Amino acid sequence: MAELLDRPGPSRPQAPAPRPGADPDATTEQVVVPPAPAEVRVLEAVQQRMGRPPVVRAATGMSHFGEHAMGWLAIGAAGALLDRRRRREWVAATAGVALAHGASVGVKRVVRRPRPDHERVRVLVGTPSKLSFPSAHATSTAAAAVLLGPLLGRPGRLVTAAVAPMALSRMVLGVHYPTDVLAGTALGAAVGLFTRRLSAREGRR
Repeated sequence: MAELLDRPGPSRPQAPAPRPGADPDATTEQVVVPPAPAEVRVLEAVQQRMGRPPVVRAATGMSHFGEHAMGWLAIGAAGALLDRRRRREWVAATAGVALAHGASVGVKRVVRRPRPDHERVRVLVGTPSKLSFPSAHATSTAAAAVLLGPLLGRPGRLVTAAVAPMALSRMVLGVHYPTDVLAGTALGAAVGLFTRRLSAREGRR
C-alpha cells in the first residue's frame, strides 16, 4: 500500500512557458482580424468624403427614383403618351430600359454576390434584395441615357449626366461595391445600344 502511495502519478502536459515580456494574464490564443477587402476600403473612403447629410439625402432620393427603374419607365411612358409622332421610338426605348433592368436582376440571381456587410461600411437605405452584383440602378440609368436621352433632346443631357451620380450614390449609401456599379453601367449601356440598333433595323423594314 505504501508503495502505491509513493508511486508517482501520470505526468500532466506542461503549459508553455510565457515569452519574455509577455503579459501573464493574456490568453495564449490570438484573434487574427483579416484586412478589409480593397472594395470595402473604397466604400469607407467614399462615405467618409461624401457621406454628409445633403449628399445622403440626394442619394436617397435617387435611390427611390431608380428603384425597379420606375423613374425612368415613367419618363418613357410619359414620352410615349405625349409625343405621338415618335411613339414607336418611345415605346422601344422604354422597353429597352425595362429589358436592361431585367437583365441585371437575372445576373444578380446567377452571381448571388451579397451586398456589403462590414463594420466599416454604413448601410443608409433599405434594399429589396440581398444581392449586389450588378447594380440595377446603375444598369437602368445607363440604359436610359442611351435610349431616352436622344429622345429628350436637350434635357437628355441631364439623363446622361445622371449616370455617374447614380452609380456613386449607391456607394455613398453603402449598398453596392465599386465593381457592382461599374458592371451595371456597362450592362445598361450594352443593352441600350443593342436595343437602339435593333429598333433602327426594324424601322428600316
